[in-house]
Parts: sequence; structure tokens; C-alpha cells
Amino acid sequence: MSNITTLLDAKSVPAAKAALICPSGNVTISYGFLRSEMNRIAMGLASLGVRKGDRVCIYLDSSPEYLISYFAIWRIGGIAVPTNIVYREEELLHAIVDAGACAIITDPGGAGIIEKIREQHPLACHVISTGARGPDTVEWNSFPEAPALMRATNCSLEDLCQLQYTAGTTGRPKGAMLTHGNWITALDAECEALRVTPDDIYLGIYPMGHVGLSWGLAVLRAGGTYVMMERFDLEQYLALASRYKVTILAGMPPVIHSLVHGPPGTEQQLADARVIISGGGQLLPVIWEMFDQRFHIPVANSYGLSETIVIGSGTTTLPGYPHLTRGYRSVGVAVGYTEVMVVDLDNPVLELGPGETGEIALRGPSVAKGYWNMPGATAEVFRPDGWFLTGDIGHLDNEGVLFITDRKKDMIIMSGWKIYPTEVENVIIQHPGVTDVAVFGIPDERKGELPVAAVITRTGTHVAPEELDEFCRLHLAGYKIPRRFIITDNLPRVNGWKLLRRALREKYG
Repeated sequence: MSNITTLLDAKSVPAAKAALICPSGNVTISYGFLRSEMNRIAMGLASLGVRKGDRVCIYLDSSPEYLISYFAIWRIGGIAVPTNIVYREEELLHAIVDAGACAIITDPGGAGIIEKIREQHPLACHVISTGARGPDTVEWNSFPEAPALMRATNCSLEDLCQLQYTAGTTGRPKGAMLTHGNWITALDAECEALRVTPDDIYLGIYPMGHVGLSWGLAVLRAGGTYVMMERFDLEQYLALASRYKVTILAGMPPVIHSLVHGPPGTEQQLADARVIISGGGQLLPVIWEMFDQRFHIPVANSYGLSETIVIGSGTTTLPGYPHLTRGYRSVGVAVGYTEVMVVDLDNPVLELGPGETGEIALRGPSVAKGYWNMPGATAEVFRPDGWFLTGDIGHLDNEGVLFITDRKKDMIIMSGWKIYPTEVENVIIQHPGVTDVAVFGIPDERKGELPVAAVITRTGTHVAPEELDEFCRLHLAGYKIPRRFIITDNLPRVNGWKLLRRALREKYG
């Protein structure tokens, strides 16, 4: 049997120990209660006719109910379809219809949105609401208690347990098909990378509809405690880290950027932290170095994708091995049973050597089986020999340490010259008046594309575009210098962290 939910059946973790803490709701859930709620909701779903292989959509804000829903769906061999509460009608409808969901777990507000969808599109699925919501819904609390001993449905390592829809930064979101085996090996890889123990307390900020949830599940896998935040707020983040003596911090580049520029005393509030995770975008070397010098907390700078369950088949810098950062520039080494290869951009069957830049390919037990109902898109990036073409550009050094250059689709080609936005951003961010920057390409009739930089300046500081141009000329080849500098107050990001260069191209191109 390979059902992922058996991780909660471990007898070594005391039933009374705190598994999940939700400070905003003043709720603490023990391992014992988490197990009983998982089984209760699982049995309730089964009573509605949900069977092994059926898809169940989760449309909630990050919450204890979101976590319980995952486990309940997996418990009976169902396939979870996580979505984000920020989805509107069209986005939610796509996930429901594309997955063929037979049930949706939501809250009263979400149930109202589903009612609007049903006015235009008939949906043959049950709606389970965490609160009272009309006659066409089943209330979460109406399901009876489950038997004390309710075993998980027998599943193989290859059985699907999740359709993880990509962020959809280009085109329609695609459902990455994740299996019980993918998840089991991903959690073990993350436990190994962070050296997680039952004494660890993790502060999680990733939306529960995102594969970043895996870090929290890895902590549960080890018997630790997961403290959740619905969304990042610096003051609250620091208060929770101090209050709960957090040892593992979830982070991402904007979070680490905020910490670096945090008020005096921030260091003391993170005194118990032994590692902070970063991922979802490039952590600029200058910010990483500033964080290291101020906080002395190792950064697990991680590389992975929805299709690999983060570092399930990916890479990271490891706490205790500072040399892997390569001067605050690398995303570390392969974790667990992962293999990493760099291939030619135009001929992916050609493997490149150390130092040569190309497309990053990953292979390992957490690589998805492909994209749901999309054989063409699957064939483009999931090779028959097990390698997954990530669409990211980078290179390996002689010791197998990986460096990310950029996204393949974000690379700018001007008059045949290849310009990597991240390289240019790394220069501009070093200007003392700049706090954030995004470089992107816009169409040009004569040269194909031109590099443009959107820049956020430090509060109270005036930085003229001419000054930025002059600064770039001191550090970059002429063809790499942005042809236009746009001073702005914010940069578009998915869920506040993953940069959307496409949105900038559409706005300014």
C-alpha cells in the first residue's frame, strides 16, 4: 500500500501533540484530531459517491479545512484538485470542467460563486460548504464521526492523487498529474534537505493550493508542528516566529527582501530559526548576502516546479553547507534521487557540459506523469526517458551545483543578441536608490525585441532614468542595457511573489 495519508497513522507521534496551528482563528489542531477529521470527511465524501480516481476540487482560502480536505480526498484514493480562493468564475470553471470534478469543497462565499457559475454552466457535482449555504450544498459539519479505525484505500505508487494546475502565466493552466509516489518521495526529499525533526516548528506562508504546501507536509511527516499564515504580513510574520519559537521559516525573495529592510530588532524575533526557505523566483545575490550578514540564518535556496513538487525532484542549497551557495548565486545540488542535466536550447537530446548554458532538465521520482488530457503538451516537455524539460535556463559547474539564468520564454533576443533579464536585474538592484526591479522585452520592428526595466525606488529617493542608464553602463555590455527605465510603485506578481513579466510586456509593450 502506498497511500500518502498513512504518514498520519504513525504511532510514534503523540495524539495530543500540535500538528497545525492557525493563529488567525485561534485554532490548534492535534495529530489525533487531524486524523479523526481526515477520516470523518473522507467517509463523508465516500457517502456522496466519491470513489478511487474521482476528482474533488478544493476552493478555499488557506485554512485547517484546506489541509484536512487534501488528506480526506487522498484517504479514499480520490484525486485532489486544489485551487486558489482568488480564482474568479472563469478560472474556477476551467479547473472544475477540465478535471471533471465530481465534488467541490468550499466555504459559503465560494458556494455563492459556484451558484453564479451554475446559472450559465450546468455542473453535475456535489458542493460541500464549511458553513451553512442553501439547499444545494452539503454542510461540512453534517458528516458523522468515522470509525476509530478507518484504513486508507489501497493505492499504488503510480496512482494519481492530485491535479496541480500551473499558474497559467502563459495560456490556459495545465493540470500536472501527481501521484502518491511523487508525493511520498517529495516529502522525504524535503525532510532530508532540511534535516527536519519532531522538534521543528515551521512557519508556512505558501498558499495551500500551491505545491509549496509540501514543506508544511514534510514537517508533519517528521512529526513537527506547522504554524500557518493565510498571507504574508511582515509584522505578523515576525510576531509569530517569536511567539512560537519557529525553527524553519517559509520564505521567498520578496519576504527575504522585506526582512533585510526590516526594523531594528528583527533579528531577535527570528532568534530560534535555523533555516529559511526561498523559491518561486530568483533571490538576488545582493539581497541574499545582506540577509546572511544581518541574520546569519542559512537560506535553503530551492529550485523546483509544480511538475516536480518543488524539490521532490529538484535542487537546493543545504543548511550546514554554505559553500553550495557559490557566493550567493546558486540553487544548490540535487536532492534525494534527483538527476539534473543541462541540454541544448534547440536540441534537447544534446547534453551540455559544465559551464555551458542551456535548458535545465530534471529526472526523479517526483516528476509528474504528464499533463491531464493534454498529450501534445505532455510530449513537448516530458521525454520518454524520464527527463522533464523545465523551460528554465542555467548551467552546472564541475561539481554539479546548479545556477539559474532565466526562464526560456523570458529571454530577450535583440538583433540576435541573447539578453538574460536576471543578469541585468542583478546589476540594477545594486543601485543604492533601487529596492526592486523587473527586466522584460518589448517588441521592436527593427531589432525584434528591446530590453526594458521597471524599477521601484527607495522611499524618499529620486532616481532619474538617466542615472540608472549611466549606472548600467558601468557594469554591463552595451547591448544588455535597458532601452527604457520605468519608475513604478509595484510589480505584478502571482500571489504577491512570482513575478509576471508577461503582464509588464502587455502593459508597456
